[in-house]
Amino acid sequence: MVKYIPQAEKALRNLPGLILYTAGAVKQVREKRQQDRIKRQGADVARKKTNKWLNEIMMILVITLGCGAYSIALTAFVLPYGIVTGGMVGLCNLIFYACGIPVALSYAIINALLYFTALWLLGWRFIARTIYASVMLTLFIWIAQHVMTDPATGELVKVLGDEKFMSMLIGCSVMGLSIAVMFSCSGSSGGTDIIAAALNKYFRIPVGTTLLAADLLVISSGLFIPQFGPIVERVRFVAFGACAMGIECAVIAYALNIRRRSVQFLIFSQQYAKISLEISLATGHTMTLLDAHGWYSGDEVKVICVLAKMSESATIFRIIKEIDPTAFVSQSSVIGVFGEGFDAIRGVKQAPNNAKA
Repeated sequence: MVKYIPQAEKALRNLPGLILYTAGAVKQVREKRQQDRIKRQGADVARKKTNKWLNEIMMILVITLGCGAYSIALTAFVLPYGIVTGGMVGLCNLIFYACGIPVALSYAIINALLYFTALWLLGWRFIARTIYASVMLTLFIWIAQHVMTDPATGELVKVLGDEKFMSMLIGCSVMGLSIAVMFSCSGSSGGTDIIAAALNKYFRIPVGTTLLAADLLVISSGLFIPQFGPIVERVRFVAFGACAMGIECAVIAYALNIRRRSVQFLIFSQQYAKISLEISLATGHTMTLLDAHGWYSGDEVKVICVLAKMSESATIFRIIKEIDPTAFVSQSSVIGVFGEGFDAIRGVKQAPNNAKA
């Protein structure tokens, strides 16, 4: 015989109300989470807009700094020693010697064509920054020439005395680094830099290789212009110019490759959700959560796997340290990362849809 329990009857009577109350509480929790998610998304959009403007200002400042360094290297270490440089200015000089067309006219026409091509192939941001860099570079060179000119002799001061090779090494290294800085900010000083940027974007040809080929072509053309002096002087002229361009292009390639290096992080932390959210907001990268099992503790843990640029490593370490100073972090270099947010996969033809396995 089943014993009658009043408390059980009371509990059964209150069961529908309890169920409704629980459902209402769950609904409120879901609505609150949805509102919090919407607030985070709004804050994320506002943060991205602010970061976008800050990045634009920072890039303009970096381009200005690159133009200033380039002008100082040119007027202090290159021009006083009579070291020839390639590029668009060198090409315009050759056109003047061969055809008599003024340098300013040929330079303006060629640059106008290149700017139009860059607007079509590289976008308005690149061309806007390139025009800005060209104007700033012209202004800085004009100022630097006046500062470095000796009033008594009217010639540029030789900072390193008679050390022509050392001056070429320092000047071309700084000039190459300045060009790489401008390229990293989606800008350039114009001229052959536009051609190099287009070939790098669509055919993955290294910028340094394109600039080296163009400069060597311009410099070697000096062998066929009698105005440069006897054949021995022309050979010396070309040889020294080739060395200068080799140093400059090697520095450009090295600096750009360092900037593109990527790393992989494996992060072991109980605060994985918060760390993942902050890294995503700060870098714009997504990540993967891996299920792991601790051998000693026997606990189930989550591991964050994230790929990022080398330049973003300090930001990621700062986020981890602020949220969980005891987190275990492994960082390793990777040879290449391709996909959204990194380099695009190029040079591989897509198989036709009707291809047989």
